[in-house]
Amino acid sequence: MAFQQFDENYSLAGKTALVTGAANGIGIEISKMYARKGANIVAFDIVDTTELGEYVREQGCEFLGIEADVTKKEQMQAGVDAAIKQFGKIDILVNNAGVGLVDKAEDLSEENWDTTMAINLKGPFLLSQMVGKTMIQNGGGRILFIASQAGIMAMDKHLSYGVSKAGIIYMTKLLGLEWAKYNIGVCAISPTVILTPLGERVWNNPDGEAFKKKIPAGRFGYPQEVAACAVFLASGAADLITGENLVIDGGFTIA
Repeated sequence: MAFQQFDENYSLAGKTALVTGAANGIGIEISKMYARKGANIVAFDIVDTTELGEYVREQGCEFLGIEADVTKKEQMQAGVDAAIKQFGKIDILVNNAGVGLVDKAEDLSEENWDTTMAINLKGPFLLSQMVGKTMIQNGGGRILFIASQAGIMAMDKHLSYGVSKAGIIYMTKLLGLEWAKYNIGVCAISPTVILTPLGERVWNNPDGEAFKKKIPAGRFGYPQEVAACAVFLASGAADLITGENLVIDGGFTIA
């Protein structure tokens, strides 16, 4: 992987980015920030992405919305094929779609375990494999995973979620190791609680205030902060970074 001078504005002009879970929360903020940096967007989601498409086009970029469930291999493959047909290649993949089904270990149902693993771990693996093959053929690219602080340290009632995110962090390392020779960089981002609309509903309460006291920075994060890291890691400035997990947690996992 030879050094190439990079754009210090972290431009993604001319790149095509596929983002899963793109319609809401972290996914929509990554997609919007990518578009502001010049990237064409392929939005995977199980809900309508029309509003995102309008925003992307307002930035002067192209957009393709794909209704795809990351637990359905055939839907993902059809979406990847459509993206390649329209844009020629996929330069950036962001595995963002996820689910958080929390419960005490003794009460965790097999159904919730299986659902968590299918969405948070198996789906990202299959999609990364599909897109990774095209990147190998096309000379490289960047693959990002949205992991979690729960994949680094034990958190109450987060057994299935934490195991799935720990798996994502390991997959990041392994793909980074195997695919660096193909000029494919692979990184994960592990946030603390992020104040998406869902995060606001779940954590705007006394439990949330108590949790914030455990964070050295004294606050939760915002989707734009995750998106900014995703821009850097997708840009040429991060070409020498692979197999790494960037933690955005205000110091929660320092100890």
